[in-house]
Amino acid sequence: MSHRGKAGPVCSLKFVTLLVVLSAELLPLGAIVQLRDNGYDGLLIAIHPQVAEDQNLIPNIKEMITEASFYLFNATKKRVFFRNIKILIPATWEANNYIKVKQESYDKANVIVSDWHGAQGDDPYTLQYKGCGKEGKYIHFTSNFLLNDNLTAAYGSRGRAFVHEWAHFRWGVFDEYNNEKPLYINGQNQIETTRCSSDIAGTFICEKGPCPQENCIISNLFKDGCMFIYNSTQKATSSIMFMQSLSSVVEFCNASTHNQEAPNLQNQMCSLRSTWDVITDSADFNKSVPMDETELPPTPTFTLVQAAEKVVCLVLDVSSKMAEANRFLQLQQAAEFYLMQIAEMNTLVAIVSFDSKGEIRAQLHQIKNVDDRKLLVSFLPTTVSAEAKTSVCSGLKKGFEVVEKLNGKAAGSVIILVTTGDDERIDNCLPTVLSSGSTIHSIALGSSVARNLEELSHVTGGLKFFVPDKSSSTSITDAFSRISSGTGDIFQQSIQLISAGEVVEPHRQLKITVPVDNSVGNDTTFLVTWQTSDPPEIVLFDPDGRKYGASNFTNNPALHTARLLIPGTAKPGNWTYNLNNTHHSRQALKVTVSSRASSTTAHPATVEAYVERDSTHFPHPVMIYANVRKGFYPILNATVTATVEPETGEPVTLTLLDDGAGADIIKNDGIYSRYFFSFVINGRYSLKVHVYHSLKISTQGHFVPGSHAMYVPGYIANGNIQMNAPRKPVSRSEEEQWVFSRVSSGGSFSVLGVPTAPYPDVFPPCKIIDLEAAKSEDEVTLSWTAPGEDFDQGQATSYEVRMSKSLQSIQDDFDNAILVNTSQLNPQEAGLKEIFTFSPKLFTKGNEHQSDEESPESNRIYMAIRAMDRNSLKSAVSNIVQTSLFTSQNSAPVTARDGLILKGVLTALGLVGIICLSIIIAYYILSRKKRTAKKENGAKLL
Repeated sequence: MSHRGKAGPVCSLKFVTLLVVLSAELLPLGAIVQLRDNGYDGLLIAIHPQVAEDQNLIPNIKEMITEASFYLFNATKKRVFFRNIKILIPATWEANNYIKVKQESYDKANVIVSDWHGAQGDDPYTLQYKGCGKEGKYIHFTSNFLLNDNLTAAYGSRGRAFVHEWAHFRWGVFDEYNNEKPLYINGQNQIETTRCSSDIAGTFICEKGPCPQENCIISNLFKDGCMFIYNSTQKATSSIMFMQSLSSVVEFCNASTHNQEAPNLQNQMCSLRSTWDVITDSADFNKSVPMDETELPPTPTFTLVQAAEKVVCLVLDVSSKMAEANRFLQLQQAAEFYLMQIAEMNTLVAIVSFDSKGEIRAQLHQIKNVDDRKLLVSFLPTTVSAEAKTSVCSGLKKGFEVVEKLNGKAAGSVIILVTTGDDERIDNCLPTVLSSGSTIHSIALGSSVARNLEELSHVTGGLKFFVPDKSSSTSITDAFSRISSGTGDIFQQSIQLISAGEVVEPHRQLKITVPVDNSVGNDTTFLVTWQTSDPPEIVLFDPDGRKYGASNFTNNPALHTARLLIPGTAKPGNWTYNLNNTHHSRQALKVTVSSRASSTTAHPATVEAYVERDSTHFPHPVMIYANVRKGFYPILNATVTATVEPETGEPVTLTLLDDGAGADIIKNDGIYSRYFFSFVINGRYSLKVHVYHSLKISTQGHFVPGSHAMYVPGYIANGNIQMNAPRKPVSRSEEEQWVFSRVSSGGSFSVLGVPTAPYPDVFPPCKIIDLEAAKSEDEVTLSWTAPGEDFDQGQATSYEVRMSKSLQSIQDDFDNAILVNTSQLNPQEAGLKEIFTFSPKLFTKGNEHQSDEESPESNRIYMAIRAMDRNSLKSAVSNIVQTSLFTSQNSAPVTARDGLILKGVLTALGLVGIICLSIIIAYYILSRKKRTAKKENGAKLL
């Protein structure tokens, strides 16, 4: 990594100090929710542009949050409440003196309101992808849920439903019900319904009404027409994560009420911990104390903001360093592509260039047609400056100046900042940046860019990108392609289908096949770029074999680009490129294809790539995610490849997986994940994700992933069955099969502390997160996905399985739990399924001391596993599973009624035995007395 100057630490200190002294009003806006004095500030609720305007929607949102605030305050024992909330009104709604947005946007919202709901109808849900105790991505409500009062019978009041989802989103707890496993066998070998707490009572009902439990269950599943209906009146006060709709439920399950046996996601993801245990371990609780007993939280304050015109300013570095490594040409090519294809219609665009000082090259100009786009392209800088010095602040100052000419403020505008300079004075303009209300997306070119450049993006809620000095890299075009208006309206946004580059030898060809699926096709553009003065020979074939040659493309010789816009809707199928390098020397040839949705009613397939954190320190890995979906539906069985480019060195590729193991928390949720730890150097790394889907395999999931508020089909009230209306059917096409390709930049991240290679093995196997246990007679079968030698790559060396009668013991002291013999268990390659069966007979021999929490008659055991690599590095302990210890060999699960009948029969038999024994004893005594009397009478006669 190149030298970054001696001023770095001093500037960093200045920057931190500056943030501390700035008022709370200047802190990052948008998605960052802060807890201050027990109150949450900065919660952002955004309404999708396609939601129809309704005068009741805003009041109902306010009412929901107000109720939720007091309910949450009591549920957390006077710990937290909602103080300040912003509601983002879409620009499609009529203006009503709403406050103009600053950095707020739909894409940054914590809570989204959209009518594109899933097969679960109007279920409120939270998209979770990081695991237990980790924050989710967003909470989703449909407008129908917020407007239709009839739905409160099935979900409970909206405020209660919001608290259920807030716990998912903020604290990373999971649902305590399970629609797929509504029943389980408890430790007493009885069939129970999956719930928490187990004190919540109800009745089995069949088609004609209440029925015995045994009439409703076959092989631990409900018969058709059967279900378990809960009483509307309960004594149980928990749990909010099970059934917040019950009026008695006002608490989260804690250690004393938590049902560890229930096969729900909370137990699986959080190793049998109660929701309250996870919540109290959160940063929110570590940084706050309960309010006074008599003190009540204030009523929430709401601010309504609305987006106005879309305003973008390109702030482009033209210092002499831009001439290095072809940076300036790449910038020109990417900026042209952005203006001609990516920027949405009706966007106001300005252009600023800078070296040591800024210059306005184009005032704000609105894009209404292709001529407007061409005009803006003509204002792009054409030469680099002779000056090496750069002043980012000077460029930003001119950027703010030009956008403020619209209405006197920069609030709500977007700055796309591209620079290669090592300007260490960025902190000088931070107050201006923070107070501007503008969002800054930063694109760093090369390895010498100042370290604190990305802070401009971080504090304004912008994206950040890195472009390595590699001729075949498409990172800068990918970065521009990722930047959208943030409105959430995917039908207006450009979608990148492919982005590829390669250094091609003289008179050699680059062949690329681009599948155009039927969900896209409008405004389809094929872009070819090259390095030298001689353009390549271009031949493009559509799916029907029609040929497009150089004469069909629009060339820009100065920028070395050729662009073809397909009129109307591009024909679905494979389009094939042939690029022939006619130059006498090797050069980088690149292809980018983008398109827009073919319909305003059917969602196109999309991919969103991101990392868990913006920076890491060696040896901690970075978790890479790609959310692949069509609307809100997950797309399954796709081939998802991440390409990571360091500042120097070759790119690293790895396949992302949706298998519910390793970095991937939930299987088949459309979020593909993987650990990245192939660090070669300190500095910035660029991320790009490519998704390809084959025609041969089914693609679309039948459900919307996430943690949902329970839909209650009905209640038992005063002995009467009161059924709710069934879920509203959702029209959707059958499972689709089609070929598609998508590309998306995942931005950049930075890594520090990387030692000089070669370094010793410091990467352990990853944590096993999908351990499951099944019991058969006196044996237990464990199953899990194999981890790797290094996280989720390679092959581990051995496994360590331990068990205990005490959950607390195995959680807190895994090393001292009973070790199971796994000498015959050899780990497989990462990603393969492992199965291990053993008999836990050690428990019958008193090998473990009885814990205080376990009664002598306890028959439950807890098990966990960890993996070890060849250098004895151990993974974290897996999720904990449990099962009952022993039952009679021929015993079968009994229902609660069967248990009562058996108990009655045994009691009756016992009473009969006692009566019989009493009669026998009485008869014996009476007979003995008679014999004695006869003897005495006989003696008298003698």
